[in-house]
Amino acid sequence: MESSEFIEMVRKILDAESEVRERAADEVTDRLGAYSPAQASALATLLSAAAVCEEGSALEAELHAVLELMSTGHVSREHVLQLQEIRLEGLPSEAREYVTDLLEG
Repeated sequence: MESSEFIEMVRKILDAESEVRERAADEVTDRLGAYSPAQASALATLLSAAAVCEEGSALEAELHAVLELMSTGHVSREHVLQLQEIRLEGLPSEAREYVTDLLEG
């Protein structure tokens, strides 16, 4: 992925609007083959940090994108350790499973 596209993706992941962040996470998932190893790990780290402050469908989209990025082999558990900050109680079961799976690496 070219640098300008990568920067635009990062901007969307960090956008103030949850709908934009959700679409960005979906787009990350759709473009898995486009990222260099460094870009994949950076996106996973940013999505994990964003997920800590997220809720609803944007949270699930971010967690799903992180899981997909991990499947590339370029993302390790250390890139997603921010997920430990998420309080599991009160999360929907699917989101709770994502967080647990991601932290077990």
